[in-house]
Amino acid sequence: MRFVKNEVNTTPIEDTVFVIVEKAAKAKAQYGKDKVVDATIGSLYDESGKLVAFDSVFTPYNEIPKEIKAKYAGSFTGNKSYRDQVANWLLGSINSTLTHSVIATPGGTGAVNITISECLDQGETVVLPQIAWGSYQLMATMANLKTKTYSLFEDDHFNMKDFKQTCHEVMAQQKKLVVVINDPCHNPTGYSLTEAEWKEVICFLNECGKQMPVVLLNDIAYIDYSYDIIHSRDYMEQFNAISENVIIVIAFSCSKSLTSYGLRCGAALIMGQNAEDVRNVEVVFEKAARATWSNIANAAMDNFTYVTTDHLATYNKEKASYVELLKQRSDIFTSEAKEAGLPCYPYKEGFFVTIRMDNNEQRDRYHQALMDELIFTVKVNQGIRVAVCSLSVSDCKGLAKRMKTILDHCQ
Repeated sequence: MRFVKNEVNTTPIEDTVFVIVEKAAKAKAQYGKDKVVDATIGSLYDESGKLVAFDSVFTPYNEIPKEIKAKYAGSFTGNKSYRDQVANWLLGSINSTLTHSVIATPGGTGAVNITISECLDQGETVVLPQIAWGSYQLMATMANLKTKTYSLFEDDHFNMKDFKQTCHEVMAQQKKLVVVINDPCHNPTGYSLTEAEWKEVICFLNECGKQMPVVLLNDIAYIDYSYDIIHSRDYMEQFNAISENVIIVIAFSCSKSLTSYGLRCGAALIMGQNAEDVRNVEVVFEKAARATWSNIANAAMDNFTYVTTDHLATYNKEKASYVELLKQRSDIFTSEAKEAGLPCYPYKEGFFVTIRMDNNEQRDRYHQALMDELIFTVKVNQGIRVAVCSLSVSDCKGLAKRMKTILDHCQ
């Protein structure tokens, strides 16, 4: 390629989600909405099939003066009130003893991206879950990084053995370890680690830290849809035990928490034992922010602060009603899947349930067979993602049984 950097993958991007969303839309137009099951969309929808945009979020947003919406943020690192409130939102209910700092980012995506791209040098390897949001891999590729994946599950629990083995293999090849754990409400399986599992993860990373610097990227995009929201942050107290050679970056998404996907607002929360180490990471992230997106939407940050303080009770009540609806949908699908014998990865909470596939060839055949029956889902590595977040209760009823019948016929 003559006009771009030499060390870059130039294969055109194919976003499998949007391709299938378009196919589902065409099927609805051709056969009618009632004939089509559209389990593709990774956003929260109500029972009438309308995208949920919380009144408790957008009513105050619409009242923000246009001058505030037009104005630059107070700093390219984000408004101080916003950064302070993000830290309070994530850590205020727990006893965190770590030094921390917050950088505003365009959605949780921005936080993930600067961590992956700025913590490793070109040619080094980032450790990712084997079943994961596909953009992790794309971000690594664009930063000229390699990836190595760990098996996510052993039976119905986190595969600690393979996680450790994968980290050891990467450590044998380089002098820094960067690992990604998407938890709680994992995308796309809906798994959440137990506190005991988190304790073992931190213990292990401390051992790794005796050999080299370690960065743990904890992607918490869906945390505010935990079915046990009061205790959803409790596991973060395990972070207090990290050694001085471990840094944690939490990637937070206002897009998910506030149903404000298009406003592109999020944050990277950097945590460590040593204030100087946290500041060093912060400086690099600040420069990356300035050089990449320059500024986060002023009104989006102000609105997050306003909603989660002055409108908190209204917001919590509205969100809780949709979390309960999400739980109702997922309970129907997972219980019927168990009854029908449809193999699913262990689900606890969140937007998605994923059908377990032994290999991707089988997955591809099954995915097509589902589309032939007007059931639209999204392919992930070794699985089929079902977005219960966008399905109505009536769509969930009987769906698992239908999917099991189709699976039996395409074996």
